[in-house]
Amino acid sequence: MAAGIDDIAIYIPRLYIDAEDFAKARGLDPVKLQKGLGVSQMALVDSNQDPAILAANACLKIMQKNKLSPEDIGRLYVSTESSFDESKAMNSYVIGMLEQVYGKGAFEHCGGIETKFACVSGSYALYDNTNWIRAGEAEGKYALVVVSDIAKYDKGSSGEMTQGAGSVVMLLNDQPRLLAFDPKVTATSIKDEYDFYRPFGKETPIVHGQYSNMLYMIQVRKALEAYKKKIISTGLVKLEQGETILDHMDYINMHLPYSNMGKKALAYLVRHEWRQLPRWKRVLTEIGMDEPVPKDPRGTIESVLGDEEFMTKDHEFTKLFTKTSEYQEVYESKLASSLIASTMIGNLYTASLYLGFRSSLEFEFQKGIELEGKRVGFGSYGSGSSAMVFSGVIQSGYKEIVRDMNLENELGDRRRLTLEEYEILHENKLTLEDPVLQPKREFVLTNVKTDEESRGERRYVFNE
Repeated sequence: MAAGIDDIAIYIPRLYIDAEDFAKARGLDPVKLQKGLGVSQMALVDSNQDPAILAANACLKIMQKNKLSPEDIGRLYVSTESSFDESKAMNSYVIGMLEQVYGKGAFEHCGGIETKFACVSGSYALYDNTNWIRAGEAEGKYALVVVSDIAKYDKGSSGEMTQGAGSVVMLLNDQPRLLAFDPKVTATSIKDEYDFYRPFGKETPIVHGQYSNMLYMIQVRKALEAYKKKIISTGLVKLEQGETILDHMDYINMHLPYSNMGKKALAYLVRHEWRQLPRWKRVLTEIGMDEPVPKDPRGTIESVLGDEEFMTKDHEFTKLFTKTSEYQEVYESKLASSLIASTMIGNLYTASLYLGFRSSLEFEFQKGIELEGKRVGFGSYGSGSSAMVFSGVIQSGYKEIVRDMNLENELGDRRRLTLEEYEILHENKLTLEDPVLQPKREFVLTNVKTDEESRGERRYVFNE
């Protein structure tokens, strides 16, 4: 049975800080943010918004667009690493908000959980719900998979340059108009790591940036190796002499903690895939230097990062490699369009991969490219750490969805914050009753109880 994404929608809060304003105020070079990281604007939540609100607003949007009733929805999963309760699942809050619109008890038949594994959890939720549909358990109903996060970092930290907030919701069924997932090819890699984590009670994460970036690339590469074996064994792909599995992906979407990390991750995977192919000799000739090798090729990530001579040479090699004509063709045709939305919104953690997919659809369609039958590869990563690689094929009904995509219209009338306004928000100095913006037909947080018997209970309303 086919299963996949029938429609996709986003909800992005209307506040943002411009990277140039942020850089100047912090004494940084704006070029480092805009060129080095690929950050132009960072979306921020208002004082009366939280990740459950972002998710609920996205769900309402996709249901209204498709004229769906609660009876049409069989499952609602929320994936996040911005959870505010260690027991009560975020999809429960979302259902409570939706029932303010659709009526009390309207979703009581709807199953679902909150999933957590840093930024990869949305991919696991997609996999679970896709298999629920394939197994025939859906009985004609849809699944909603929502990825919703607030990427917030300590003031003055290096991560502060890569913040963002938003939600992406995907509507799944057995006759998807947009993308059908390839069966029996999803591959994972998992291990116990402390590259990025957020202990109980801490609002912002502890990040080991370089270590996490390298671990991300290694884990996705391992998952790609397993994916390659699976997709060849299924007969969906047959590798000819001199080919790589990446040649059989028309588009590649990578996890995007910041947009330029997608470029780095793709370059890493392409280098790994091309080394044993005839084209690698042409690439090395164009670069004009041999690929550097660490002193201890089988060493730990720490030993590689500590090998300063190698890291310097590898950085130089990577820069030259990404300028080669063969790599540029891969980058421009398979990845570049997926990075556009990220530069305008920032890091969305679980939602970043799927914002990239949404971005790729819109901007490739605008080029006039026929997308039906194109295979899309996904490289998903979550710290802690796990990677997932999977793929799907764009379906014949995609135009019905993609032709109406307009990122600028969906972002709407945004408010550019001054650095002072940003810092007041960042330090939680505004109350729920005193938001920067007045809500427009959306859910908002009105109360968080503090008394002992009901401490932490959250109350939401739909503002007409």
